[in-house]
Amino acid sequence: MTTIDDPVAAAVLSGSTLVREDSAQGRFRVNRDAMTSSEIFDEERRKVFDHSWLYVGHESEVPNRGDYVRRSVGGRPLFMVRGSKTGEVNVFHNTCTHRGAVVCRQDNGNSKTFQCFYHAWTFNSEGSLVGVPDREAYAGTLDMGQLGLARPARSESYRGFVFASYDPDIVDLTTYLADARPYLDNIIDAQRDAQILRGTHEYNMQANWKLLVENSIDGYHAVPTHDTYFKYLADLGTDLGEGVHGEGRSLGNGHAVIEYRGPWGRPIAKWEALFGEDAKPEMASARADLAKKFGEERATLMCDYNRNLLIYPNLIINDIMALTVRTFMPTSPTNVDVTAWQMAPSDELPEVRQRRLDSFLTFLGPGGFATPDDIEALESCQQGFASGGVEWNDISRGMDRNPKATDEEQMRAFWRRWRDQMDGRR
Repeated sequence: MTTIDDPVAAAVLSGSTLVREDSAQGRFRVNRDAMTSSEIFDEERRKVFDHSWLYVGHESEVPNRGDYVRRSVGGRPLFMVRGSKTGEVNVFHNTCTHRGAVVCRQDNGNSKTFQCFYHAWTFNSEGSLVGVPDREAYAGTLDMGQLGLARPARSESYRGFVFASYDPDIVDLTTYLADARPYLDNIIDAQRDAQILRGTHEYNMQANWKLLVENSIDGYHAVPTHDTYFKYLADLGTDLGEGVHGEGRSLGNGHAVIEYRGPWGRPIAKWEALFGEDAKPEMASARADLAKKFGEERATLMCDYNRNLLIYPNLIINDIMALTVRTFMPTSPTNVDVTAWQMAPSDELPEVRQRRLDSFLTFLGPGGFATPDDIEALESCQQGFASGGVEWNDISRGMDRNPKATDEEQMRAFWRRWRDQMDGRR
C-alpha cells in the first residue's frame, strides 16, 4: 500500500490529479480511481470527513430532557442528548473515558444517566462522570471532573439541524453553510413547527458514496431512470404536462442545489387531487399565510418549487413530494450505508400527512420506485469501473450555459470542494 510519505503516492492521491477542469475547452473530468481506490478512501476519511461539518440529527428528535439518539457521524460513534439539567442539546463521543466501551447502547430513548456495562462507570446527560464503583480504590487520585464524556471538537445547531466537526479550527457553522442558508431557511420556514417523524429508512449500496452525492442532485437521470414512477403518477391522475423546469446552482463550500417546478403536488401548500377535496381549502389557507408572512416570491418558492439540497459532504435534503433528510457514510470505497428520515409540520392535516408518508415510502423508500432504480444505477457504475479501459468520468454537461437542473454544475461544485480538501486546503 502506498502512503502519503511517498511523494509519488501523494501526487496520485491529490485532488488536483484526480479532478481536472478545463474551462476553455468546457471539460470537467474525474478520475475513476476516486471511486475505487482504498488509499484515496483512507485519505478522504481524514481530509474530508475530519475537516467538515457533519450532520448529527435534528433537535426535534430529542424534545424532552433526557431524550437521546445515537448516530455514526463521519464513521465515529456519537450520541446526542438533551440535558436533564440545562435542557440544552449535547453531542458526545460514544466512548467511556475509563476503558473505551460505548456508553449509549440503544438507538434512541430517554435516560438521565448512561452507564458503561463493562465497569459500570456512570455519566449524566450533561456528560459529567457521576458514578465509579469502589471509588476508594483510587485513594483520592481520581479526578471526576476531568473524566466526563468527551465532546467533538465543535458542535453547533442551525435552526434545529445539529452538526458536529472534528476540526477545532473549522469556521463556524453559519459561515460554513454559505449560500445554502437561504434554501434551508425556506425549507424550515415552510414547515412551521418542523419535526422529524418517527421511523427511519436504513439501507446499503455497493457503490462509492460520491456517486450517491452526484445522483442526489442529478436532474439528468430522472426521466430515463425513473420512468416507472412517472407512469405510476400518470395512472394516479397527476398532470405531468407541467414537466420539470429549473436550474442547478453552486452554493459555496461544496454545497449545491437543483431547484425546479415539478408536476406533482407538495404537502406544504401545493394541492392536487391526491390530497383530497377536504384538504384543498386548508392548503390554500396555508399558502396565503406563507405569502402574508414571507411575501409572495418566497411563498411561491416554498409551495411550488422542489429542491434537492446538498450540504457538503454527505447531507441531502430532498424537499420534493415529501421532505426527506438523508445522510450516508462510506465503510469502504465500494460500500455506503444510508439513513433517511421524514420531516413534517407538527400540525399537518392527517390526509396530507398520509400522502406525505406514502411518497416517502413509495418514491424515496428503499423498496419504493426511485431508490431501487438509483441503487441499481450506482451499483452498475461501480461494476463498470472494474472493467477498466476508461480512466475518466465526464461531468461537463452545461459548462457553457446557465446551468439547468439537468446539467452538472451542482456536481462540479461538490467535486471542486472535494478536490481542494484532498489537496490539503481547508
